[in-house]
Amino acid sequence: MAVVAQQERKAIFRRTRQALTIARSRGVKLGNPNGAAALRPSGQSGTALRATIVRDADRHARGPSAGRRELQGDGAVSLRAIAGELNCRGMLTHRGGRWHVSTVTNLLDRQGRPAGTEAGTAPREGDGA
Repeated sequence: MAVVAQQERKAIFRRTRQALTIARSRGVKLGNPNGAAALRPSGQSGTALRATIVRDADRHARGPSAGRRELQGDGAVSLRAIAGELNCRGMLTHRGGRWHVSTVTNLLDRQGRPAGTEAGTAPREGDGA
């Protein structure tokens, strides 16, 4: 079975490399033109970008999806139940996706800590806190 997986990995690598070569020959610009090279001259190595991402996620955690007490009052007390209820109500995550246990955990972490501080400080289900 491992031999088949290895052959498939090599085939995918070849197809990807061929597709990139064809795209380059057509003049398609690949990669992010504002990526790491744009961050290096600032000397901040992504610090400003990270601060923006954290600020946006904190703002979203205080927004409409912050009605967890209402959800818990409706009987959704586990992380999985909260995620299911948010999905049933059509509420999207910060990035426009569906809710999962991990995204609910991240939301609860953000709601349980002061804005702008690191995630992972709020007690999680089963931590005994």
